[in-house]
Amino acid sequence: MSGVNGLRRIVLWRHGQTAWNLENRFQGTTDIELTDIGRAQARRAAGLLARLDPFAIISSDLRRTRDTAAELAAVTGLDVTHDEALRETYAGAWQGLTHEEIMARFGEEYAAWKRGEPVRRGGGELETEVADRAAPLVERAAEKLPPGRVLVVVSHGGAIRTTIGRLLGLPPASWESLGGLSNCCWSVLGESVRGWRLLEHNAGSLPEPVIGDDV
Repeated sequence: MSGVNGLRRIVLWRHGQTAWNLENRFQGTTDIELTDIGRAQARRAAGLLARLDPFAIISSDLRRTRDTAAELAAVTGLDVTHDEALRETYAGAWQGLTHEEIMARFGEEYAAWKRGEPVRRGGGELETEVADRAAPLVERAAEKLPPGRVLVVVSHGGAIRTTIGRLLGLPPASWESLGGLSNCCWSVLGESVRGWRLLEHNAGSLPEPVIGDDV
């Protein structure tokens, strides 16, 4: 399926469900695998995304994204390029803790993050630093697309949000307003004469809630 007027599109696809998502536990760069439900989510979503006739697939190198991307590769015959630049935000001492545990141990830091202040959660990365590594990789991959073709990026909730914010040229303080992605749902950016624009956000989600959006 070619894009309208030969314009390129980027599909940013969040990985399937993990046990830590269900436990509301911060994953960050911890290498957690998919649940059986997560693998089923990936297979279902792959069937839908394959209908876009993607040209290329790039993915974070963590297991939950590798295994999600593999489902789309299986139905399209495409190879997947894995890159650590697409990993989730490194959250240092917060990783492995639930939100309740983080509030108990790092209350002021957690409150500042929730207020939208730039915070190195657990001594980890700033959201702008995640965008600094992920967004250029996505842009370079998109530049290689022929006119009208689709790039699928398999990544994580927080990393996808920061990448979208950077590609749309939004100020970092507003990135949170994009909202979260449900497991194995996606957002679509389309090329325009003014740069990238948001065409769809959290597509494929209804009626599922957003669980563990950026953990």
